[in-house]
Amino acid sequence: MTDQTVTMEDDRPTWPAIRRGLNQRCPNCGQGHLFNGYLKVKDTCPVCRQELFHHRADDGPAYLTILIVGHLMAPLILMFFVRFRPEPLVTFTVFAVGCVALSLYLLPRLKGAIVAIQWARRMHGFGDTA
Repeated sequence: MTDQTVTMEDDRPTWPAIRRGLNQRCPNCGQGHLFNGYLKVKDTCPVCRQELFHHRADDGPAYLTILIVGHLMAPLILMFFVRFRPEPLVTFTVFAVGCVALSLYLLPRLKGAIVAIQWARRMHGFGDTA
């Protein structure tokens, strides 16, 4: 590994970028908002002018959201049903609302994290042009 390779990897630390992405902030400066709306990533950061249109998040955030919500809710549904024995309609209503709410909360945060990972790893055009 050359010195240039080490420098390129070290100047964009991954974990701080992921934390910024989870907070829906620019992975570069951590100040500017990452999204225009709910899931539309801005073309550039309004604070540091980092180009963000290169991202290729695609279906990754949705898959991660389904994975996390499913792994959290399935055991809760089982414990809730075994302990309280509610009517099926009550169980469905409670957990449908819970799944939708948790999904809506996680989806933009996971998309921000994926965009931040791509930025930190210089993927899909996030590399320096200089």
